[in-house]
Amino acid sequence: MAKMRGLSSPFFLFAFLFIAFASTASAASAVLGIDLGGAYIKAAIVKPGVPLDIVPTKDSKRKEAAVVGFKPVSGSALEFGSYPERLYGGDALALGGRFPGDVFTNLKTLLGLVPGDHTDSMIKNYHARHPAIKSKFDQEKGTVSFEPSAFSSSEGAWTLDELLAMELKNIRTNAEAMSKGSSVTDAVITVPVHWTADERRAIERAADLAGINVMSLISDGLAVGIDYAVKRTFPSVTKGEKPEYHLIFDMGAGSTTATLLRFSSKDVKDIGRFNKTIQEVAVMGAGWDKTLGGDELNALIVDYLVDAFVAKPQAVKAGITAEEVKGHGRTASKIWREAERARMVLSANSDVRSSFEGLYKDIDFATKLTRAEFEKMAASHADRINAPVQQALDAAKLSFKDLDSVILHGGAIRTPFVQKKLESMTGKSTEVRSNVNSDESAAFGAAFKAAGLSPSFRVKEIRDIEAAVYPAGISYSDGKARQQKLFVATSQAGHAKEVTVKNLDDFAFTLFQTVDGADRQVTEVKTQNLTASVEALTTKFGCSKDDISTKLKLRISPIDSIPEIISASVSCEVEGGKAGGIGDSVKGLFGFGSKKGEQEPLKEGEEAEAETSSSSSSSSSSTANAKASGSAAAEADIKKKRTEIIPVKVTTVPKGLAQPAPEDIKAMKDRLAAFDRSDISRIQREEALNVLEAYTYRTRDLLENTDFVGASTEAIRSQLSSLLSSTSDWLYGEGSSAKAEAFKSKLADLKAIVDPVQKRREEASARPEILKSLQSSLDQTKSMVDAIGKQIAASISSASEAALSSSSTTEAAASPSAADDLDDLDEPDASSTSSSAKPSESASLMPYTEEDLASITKAYESVSEWIKAKVAEQDKLQPFEDPAFTVKEIETKAKELNKALMDMVTKKMQMPKASTRSSSSKKPKATKSKKAKSSSSESSTASESASASPSVVAEEPAKPIAHEEL
Repeated sequence: MAKMRGLSSPFFLFAFLFIAFASTASAASAVLGIDLGGAYIKAAIVKPGVPLDIVPTKDSKRKEAAVVGFKPVSGSALEFGSYPERLYGGDALALGGRFPGDVFTNLKTLLGLVPGDHTDSMIKNYHARHPAIKSKFDQEKGTVSFEPSAFSSSEGAWTLDELLAMELKNIRTNAEAMSKGSSVTDAVITVPVHWTADERRAIERAADLAGINVMSLISDGLAVGIDYAVKRTFPSVTKGEKPEYHLIFDMGAGSTTATLLRFSSKDVKDIGRFNKTIQEVAVMGAGWDKTLGGDELNALIVDYLVDAFVAKPQAVKAGITAEEVKGHGRTASKIWREAERARMVLSANSDVRSSFEGLYKDIDFATKLTRAEFEKMAASHADRINAPVQQALDAAKLSFKDLDSVILHGGAIRTPFVQKKLESMTGKSTEVRSNVNSDESAAFGAAFKAAGLSPSFRVKEIRDIEAAVYPAGISYSDGKARQQKLFVATSQAGHAKEVTVKNLDDFAFTLFQTVDGADRQVTEVKTQNLTASVEALTTKFGCSKDDISTKLKLRISPIDSIPEIISASVSCEVEGGKAGGIGDSVKGLFGFGSKKGEQEPLKEGEEAEAETSSSSSSSSSSTANAKASGSAAAEADIKKKRTEIIPVKVTTVPKGLAQPAPEDIKAMKDRLAAFDRSDISRIQREEALNVLEAYTYRTRDLLENTDFVGASTEAIRSQLSSLLSSTSDWLYGEGSSAKAEAFKSKLADLKAIVDPVQKRREEASARPEILKSLQSSLDQTKSMVDAIGKQIAASISSASEAALSSSSTTEAAASPSAADDLDDLDEPDASSTSSSAKPSESASLMPYTEEDLASITKAYESVSEWIKAKVAEQDKLQPFEDPAFTVKEIETKAKELNKALMDMVTKKMQMPKASTRSSSSKKPKATKSKKAKSSSSESSTASESASASPSVVAEEPAKPIAHEEL
């Protein structure tokens, strides 16, 4: 039996590995890392066989502006259920100058707003920057909603979640285009480290609406840290080396964050007894300024431009105020775009010139801004840079001298005074470095994490550890209102803590975060079977309620950094042996159980029983010892205490910001899907329109083409010209709003006239060459027919001569003497056998038969007669008439000939080579009667010579066929 297991184990191991590999291969799919910024969205993709790479936009740029816009339909209002053209990125930004109320940007800043003064202030600031946009806070859905003018008034408002979902879906579409159409659904998304549970849930909801499975959220700074660690190895804390500390300073469009990271390597347990070395990146502390960023710096330039404009004499004369200019949608959109451009120019130049044609009320405007003036305006903003950095250092209990470097990330860090300020803060002990891609590093880090989470990829093992950032805890009541803080700002995500409460009946409790000094409810948890479980412990196991404890295991989620409950249980200590469980059942299944009579590990001093006893007395003694030992062990188990544990089921409900109802989520998904279908229909319509327009232009040129004129009649050309004219009028009239089917119908009408003429042109052009080719094939076939006929005739003649020669030889040897009869019994007459075999052997060397000749002759004559008749018929036709035969028909006939030729060639190749050695060359054995043998041998030699001659003739065909003839 052991031998069978030894033989079968490798097979089962191979089968398991094959199934595992097949499953992994089939599951292999691309994953995304999405850096969701306030101004731009960057995405990196990892797919099988391709390393990390940036997902390009439709116009091949490496980042997409975080903007979505809707182009209103000109001339008429949309019906309910119809959707306008949807634009993204740069195309949407360009639309903002004409339709500022239908272009939405900076949406990230409005995520997760909680009703209150801060929310009202944020929405007010958003309106100040985008005065043409109509928006409000929807208390019922817990999000901001917008009312674009491009839709029907009956369409209803669009939520912030839906607009963000559109932007994310656009990124996903670009990724799928890059991965050759394969589905891309899994992603890791970066978020600011200071985002609360409300904001994190909001982005997860938007991703779900976009059809994206969020594998994990990751803070911007940690994502940059992972990218920094990919190609580096850090000091080993296992060997007592000091870890590295780097500060990621990320200044984007909407906010500034400082994340202090610890980089180290350590040895951890691997499979079996082995260890492995991994790299570890952990968040030690974080600081932030939620409003300091590129947008606020742009606002300074906006104020400068507006003040300079209203100070112009023309503006003063017209009584134009700054509030009036900022409140005008189109004007504000132009000024904000120019302000961003000017700031970027000042990052590399000492001054920038801005000019507008007809900025407001047809007043032109131009001005110049120097870097010195800009830095003077931004002096107070520069002073704010220190706070996030110091906050991160304080949280980690470190100082500037502990830092190895400050790593810069984000678009706004290119502003010169930002880097100068950081250098002055850090001093000489650290360096301010730009050793990561300030635009793409976070996207690469997120994509690397996504690849590590996916079972489809194997990457360098980098363990990343988020921090709680906000203190968190639990609040409940056990007769008294109680609150317990479990996690501090620097607590590691994923590390569980256990809380023991006195509640023995089903109860509810909440998890909370402390944000800006106030406790915010995050999740409400309710137990389901606590009361019943306590009753089971008291009735079935005899537990006293005083001995029963309720335990809750909680942690900061490593997926989204939101406090969560892992498990709950109720337990007590009871008298008895070891508690059974699922593990024991599994051990029993595989032969490792501890039931009576089963195999158990030997205890110290205990000897194994022999398989066969040498005597009955030794067997009896061994049995007695075993029983005594078992009895002692049972008594010991009874005296021991064990803990009886019953899992408690819980349900969770998100708290804090109101969540959309399930029916609202479904309605959002349905509406987004309908919008997607509308986009596809619009693209198909545009393609059909472009094809029709291009076809009309080409067809007009055909009317003046000599070949086209020759292949058509005057009536056809007149009909075509009339149809072209009416189609063009329709295109720029009624057809401007037609659907794709109408364009395809018009195209079909034109092709019905043009295609037959074009077909005649093509046939007339290709006919001479194809006829020449067919005639060449006919000539080759004729040559082969003649050659095969000659070969068959020669073969028949040779066979006849061989038959006559064989007959004469047989008669000469017909009467042997009686004295030789015994000799004939010893050895058969080789001469006679050889002469009778030669005619059939000679005939077999001919590969063709008369049936083959008839077959190829029939094919030749059929095609030859057909082409002669068709050519004669074609000669009688005019160029504008349909041809008597087509090129395709000629190709079919040529294939028939080629098949017949190939059949003959194949038979020739399969013919066995003729042997030049005579089959009777073997010398006959010596006999007792040498004289008789001598006479017989002479007769046999003559017979062999006569019968061998036809074989030689058969090996020499009349005339070999040239290779080109075949």
